[in-house]
Amino acid sequence: MLHALIAQNIDAIGRAHAFAKNVLCLVRFEAATEQKKYQNETGFTHYNLPMFLRFIFLVLLSSSVLASSHSFEDFLNNLHQLATEQGVSKATVDRAFYQLTPNLDILESDRSQAEFSQNFWNYLGKRVSQYRLDNGYDTLKQNRSLLNKTYQQYGVPAHVLVSFLGLESNYGNNTGSYSLVRSLATLAYDPRRSVFFTSELIALLKLIDDGKVPLEATGSWAGAMGAVQFMPSNVIAYGVDADNDGKIDLWNNQADILASAANFLEHLGWNRGEKWGREVTISEDFNYEFVGLKTKKQLDEWQTLGIRSANRSNLPESSMAASLILPMGYKGPAFLVYQNFRSILGWNHSTLYALAVGHLADRLSGGGSLLATPIDEPLLKRDDVMAIQQTLSLLGYDAGEADGIAGPKTRAAAKDFQKDIGMVADGYVGYELFQRLQ
Repeated sequence: MLHALIAQNIDAIGRAHAFAKNVLCLVRFEAATEQKKYQNETGFTHYNLPMFLRFIFLVLLSSSVLASSHSFEDFLNNLHQLATEQGVSKATVDRAFYQLTPNLDILESDRSQAEFSQNFWNYLGKRVSQYRLDNGYDTLKQNRSLLNKTYQQYGVPAHVLVSFLGLESNYGNNTGSYSLVRSLATLAYDPRRSVFFTSELIALLKLIDDGKVPLEATGSWAGAMGAVQFMPSNVIAYGVDADNDGKIDLWNNQADILASAANFLEHLGWNRGEKWGREVTISEDFNYEFVGLKTKKQLDEWQTLGIRSANRSNLPESSMAASLILPMGYKGPAFLVYQNFRSILGWNHSTLYALAVGHLADRLSGGGSLLATPIDEPLLKRDDVMAIQQTLSLLGYDAGEADGIAGPKTRAAAKDFQKDIGMVADGYVGYELFQRLQ
């Protein structure tokens, strides 16, 4: 049924609009890329005007052609033109698109991601398991020398890099079995995030064209590849040939894998020698207006506001700026998070994912389990979150699009509603809120 529903909703108008946006996005991307390249080479700002004009022409051309597009085949035909305009050889595009069909199972996966369908304790329990810890310890031992070398160059600790490998691919043991070309073509065809996935598909075609990734390469349903599950654009931007063998092998070459992951984190703003965050406790009279990543305070300020370490000792004396997050509201665990947590979010925007990476890293470096008591709370389905969003909006609280994802806008609306009816205004989109809105 879901397949039929998805297929019905991918109409010609949606695809035409999304594809036109794709081209505009790629114009900006290519212009920025050219600018950055020129800056790196010369130190001066420069825009490649002829290239930019070519893309403006392509926008107009694509907009008129796509207005009548109805099928996946039509979509691929237009993508073929766009890819060749981006410098991919016609032969490579022909081979990649030959007898290509969409995989609707991928769209179902896209709409049921664990980050959007599990609560904190459920998510953490599955990802920081004893099995993953044991394999993580083994990975640390087996790659100690290489991890030390990587740390010296990039400043990212061994236990952090190994944690990413554990979360992304179970230390390289599960890199995915989906055709990368088919996955990205399917997701580019779907209007939900067509702009993003179209640009990633073209980036993959460039890698294939350059002989850096085989045409038959497999990865995740979302088009991510290798032990670090890099999207194609990240392979281009941050992939490292650490052993200078002329290739960037993110499947089998541990030196390339670790260096690429560390390079990416360094560019995301990872601060050498700093923690990602810490578990804390909150006083009973705490002002929940200060919850969220938008609020930054130094540790001594949080101390004054009633925040203590998880064991109820005083916070360290430090000028580091931190934000307070409550992944399950005021009844759940609490964390002060620093810049390095934001770097993890740059890798994956899910707060649950970032907390899992941080906690697994702590455990691999000798830390213990969280001190907070797990909450036995019914899981909300995506439809439940959509119902919350719709109800909040009907009540005059703008929760944004009813997409089943409790993003910043939904949490802000929830906080305003909670405040108005006398609930603890923590912005948590959970079972208690769901019940109050029934």
